[in-house]
Amino acid sequence: MKTIYSDQHFQQSPKLELAGGELVPSFENPSRAEHVLARVKAVGLGEIIAPQEFGIRPILAVHDANYISFLQLAWQEWKAAGYEGDIIPICWPAGQASDIVPRHIKGKVGRYALGTDTNITAGTWTAALGAAQTALTGAAMISEAFHASEKMGAFALGRPPGHHAAKALYGGYCFLNNAALAAQYCRDQGIEKVAVLDVDFHHGNGTQEIFYDRDDVFFASIHGDPMDSFPYYWGHADECGAGLGEGFNINILLPSGTGFAVWREALKKSLAAIDFFGAEVLIVSLGVDTFEGDPISAFKLTTPDYLVMGADIASLGIPTLFVMEGGYNVEELGVNMVNVLQGFEGAI
Repeated sequence: MKTIYSDQHFQQSPKLELAGGELVPSFENPSRAEHVLARVKAVGLGEIIAPQEFGIRPILAVHDANYISFLQLAWQEWKAAGYEGDIIPICWPAGQASDIVPRHIKGKVGRYALGTDTNITAGTWTAALGAAQTALTGAAMISEAFHASEKMGAFALGRPPGHHAAKALYGGYCFLNNAALAAQYCRDQGIEKVAVLDVDFHHGNGTQEIFYDRDDVFFASIHGDPMDSFPYYWGHADECGAGLGEGFNINILLPSGTGFAVWREALKKSLAAIDFFGAEVLIVSLGVDTFEGDPISAFKLTTPDYLVMGADIASLGIPTLFVMEGGYNVEELGVNMVNVLQGFEGAI
């Protein structure tokens, strides 16, 4: 399995984040990718390659152009306004329906931000673009495999993560939706049916929003009940798609403390739905914050469980791209994520 990696991720290194009413060291930081990269190398998973450059066009196929312009210019506008620290939103258009985007950078930030957990820094756009290119490179690889009737897997090792980023919304540490970019790229290569499987502890609200009214991209997410877990306002069981997309979106909610036996049944249900859909390629939003020791999540999966997870995903028998999402501040992060990939490799 090839791993696509870009060191541009170092450019996103927020100083602090607001959590529990305190400013604390950011859970989403460069060490995450480096732990995983070290494990990829240690086990000899396969060749590590740099991403290709796809430019802005495939990003605009998923994200709103004004939102992308905001991400590109936000830091310059912030500095021009005289501010020195990371960009943290302070107000939102909650409770009113106006689509106005204010001129002032503070207002713009609130228009596009999901919450206060996600800082924009001097290097955010560079890092987010690098992560997007890793996912697009992986998508090109599995698209080629599909057209050649080959089974294969690839791993896009990038950060910041992406599944909370919607068409015109950032948050949950996410700016560009890497999994959605990969899925759309596969569609643009003539693949008729694409599935996105989100196994992160947190619901992939951004991915859901992007494909919610479409019948060509199937979305399945297994996650903590949003009544108790971020992102709270999305990811409920009755969110099944709209219009042409009705029935092509499934959310499986699980309570805090869920262990692997129950979680695996949810995975099997998701894989069966993806198989019934007739997916020709699969994009996996690979978050391992389902681990029992994760500091901001509440499931109880253990390190050996991730090998089984990978093998189960391989049972679909279709080209698969794994895109790195969550998993935070635990020594086992690299082992857990690479276990999924090794389990997949051993089963194809």
